[in-house]
Amino acid sequence: MKPLTTAAVVATAVALSVGVASAQNGREIRQDNRDIRQDRRELAGDRRELRADRRAGRTDEVTQDRAELRGDRRELREDVRDRRDDRRDLRRDRRELARDVRQ
Repeated sequence: MKPLTTAAVVATAVALSVGVASAQNGREIRQDNRDIRQDRRELAGDRRELRADRRAGRTDEVTQDRAELRGDRRELREDVRDRRDDRRDLRRDRRELARDVRQ
């Protein structure tokens, strides 16, 4: 194979492999966004339950609701961190693709 043909084949293979990785990262980001929305809905529901239990004077349930809120906040932080990591991976993959195509 001629050197330029070989370089073109290698660049195409790299572009395809990174393109697949980008698509996967894009799907992961969309899933993380869904998870974050769901966690925020759960937090809102837990806050409503806590408010209702406080008004009704149910101290045992207030304690349980507060524990649920802590857990939901933790899940939300984890999902936000996952999304940030996936975005970072996607940017890195795109940078590497641009660098490999230029070479």
